[in-house]
Amino acid sequence: MPSAIPPSTRPPQVRAGTLVRNAKLWLVPAVLSALVALLLSLLYMGGILSPSDNLHRLPVALVDEDRGSPLPGQQENLGKQITDSIASAGSADTVQWRRLGSAEAQDALASGKVFGALVVPENFTASVAALATDRATVRPTLTVLTNPGVGSLGSSMAAQINQNAAHQASLTIGKQLSAAGAVPTTRLLLTDPVAVTTRVGHPIGRHSGLGLTAFYYTLLLVLSGFIGGNLIHTGVDTALGYTDSEIGPWHARRPTVPISRTQTLVLKMLMTAGISVLTTTLVMLATITILGMDATHLPLLWVFSYCATVAIGLGVQAINAAFGGIGQLVSMFVFIALALPSSGATVPLEATPGFYRFLGIFEPMHQLSAGVRSILYFDARADAGLERAWIMIAVGFVVAFVFGFAMTHYYDRRGLRRLTPQPE
Repeated sequence: MPSAIPPSTRPPQVRAGTLVRNAKLWLVPAVLSALVALLLSLLYMGGILSPSDNLHRLPVALVDEDRGSPLPGQQENLGKQITDSIASAGSADTVQWRRLGSAEAQDALASGKVFGALVVPENFTASVAALATDRATVRPTLTVLTNPGVGSLGSSMAAQINQNAAHQASLTIGKQLSAAGAVPTTRLLLTDPVAVTTRVGHPIGRHSGLGLTAFYYTLLLVLSGFIGGNLIHTGVDTALGYTDSEIGPWHARRPTVPISRTQTLVLKMLMTAGISVLTTTLVMLATITILGMDATHLPLLWVFSYCATVAIGLGVQAINAAFGGIGQLVSMFVFIALALPSSGATVPLEATPGFYRFLGIFEPMHQLSAGVRSILYFDARADAGLERAWIMIAVGFVVAFVFGFAMTHYYDRRGLRRLTPQPE
């Protein structure tokens, strides 16, 4: 309970109306609030406004299974003609067509290396040739394969690219057949003779949020590490007497514990590692057990989730130790503001401006979401992003330790101790 002070001994009270006219009081919070609002608006909206306009080398598989003989007067069958035309048409900066065999394409879909595939079937030339006669029984078909595991938007963009390419190929084939002559009953069909079917190339579970659960699960891990790290930072400082504890009208200041900055950081990092066991377990309990999210490799998922959460938490502690009062703002930009739009989990990095593709090289959320996606959708394959995710987690540990302890050791050697502020 707060202790009551006799009215006769209370210091004179300053009114808010007096302080509100002090320009210096406004300066720092106003400038920081304005900068945060401006930068967050530019960062978040800048990455999602024009994904089609910013498309850059989106990887899509191009598969030619056509084994038919060339049409009369032609040297190559239609499968070879179509795939050559698609691969050479348009800008290579927009789509990265990967000419793969059937097994290679399925492997690329199963590892998230391509966002979709366009497949020319084995009997394609023969079925087209039959259209120019009265023996046609099957309409020629090109198959578009989607890959929902890479995210609904990325898979949808690849499907649209493949469908447009297939439609253009159909129109070109129709002009060739019409010029060669056709029976009257098939002349109308020959204007656009090829059907396009779309099916899932690498299915994922029903409770996978159309490929978005990997992103939101990663976001939970990052927020657990970020918020948990800051709560531990504040809680330890309060318990050690370096920060006031104030809840409603209750205010307290604990006796100051004489401890160096380096030892304080050791304490905070140890607590981060310990409490992350609880938060990681609860995240999995809520998402998988209670909500029923589709997930496999559960032991691996827990270990990965724990290490990811701890890496974020240690980074928060290192930044707070180095920057003090503005550390929480700095860590918010490092782990949240810059990480979300460069994660590539909702909008593919191939469909964002170059600045975000650059951030995606080192920003943690992109690396972690690739690892989670590999575990949830791609059978925990190392080449689906899991290997790089583990490497970046290890790098995060090293950077947090080196940066954090280098700064606290420097402060301690310079005698920059954390003093307890006293009222005038």
